[in-house]
Amino acid sequence: MKVTLKIWRQPDAASKGAMHTYELDGVSSDMSFLEMLDVLNEDLIAKGEDPVAFDSDCREGICGMCGLMINGQAHGPEVTTTCQLHMRSFKDGDEIVIEPWRSDAFPVIKDLVVDRSAFDRIIQAGGYISVNTGSAPEAHSVPVPRDDAIRAFNVATCIGCGACVAACPNGSASLFMGAKITHLGELPQGQPERDTRVVGMVAQHDAEGFGGCTNIGECTAACPKEIPLDVISRLNWDLHAALRHGR
Repeated sequence: MKVTLKIWRQPDAASKGAMHTYELDGVSSDMSFLEMLDVLNEDLIAKGEDPVAFDSDCREGICGMCGLMINGQAHGPEVTTTCQLHMRSFKDGDEIVIEPWRSDAFPVIKDLVVDRSAFDRIIQAGGYISVNTGSAPEAHSVPVPRDDAIRAFNVATCIGCGACVAACPNGSASLFMGAKITHLGELPQGQPERDTRVVGMVAQHDAEGFGGCTNIGECTAACPKEIPLDVISRLNWDLHAALRHGR
């Protein structure tokens, strides 16, 4: 198939960017979206032009590195990661607009690559448990109810890709935070630092410039791991409880 690509090009964080148009022919419907971009870059390099910079790593929908706005949708028209999106989701002659994640907290580094280290700092502010190092504890030493374990496991599937932020009109990372807080809050190991965790993570979230949540739901609709919206309710519940406790 033949497609027209309109891609955001920006040489560095300090420079202004603009949309550039490229015509790409011979695209197979079996290609992944990133493989299609690889083909474009091969053509650009052959012409002596600068290839389009974009993030990717595992290309298996696991690591969360890839992330693009495709025709105005985070990760594109399917509920999956960009690397798992295939060109069969498009038609011959389609025009495809490709942009980086749009958020003040995710500044553009180059072209389609953004700096998502704000997520790392949120995790550093409380997304962990403190344990003694050494040999692994006996598996049954801390019983966990089955439903709690399943809930924790399901929300722990968040890969930190940032689609929730890119899709949210407010640029909120509440779904990301809610997933981490719910994951640890469902487990006995997460209880000692439960209050300080949520207060620290929310404070860092706000300091990074993310917006507030107004429960629109675009975040969970775009999430490739289908993290449910109710993790934000858990986040708010834990935050109010921590503030009542004087944290």
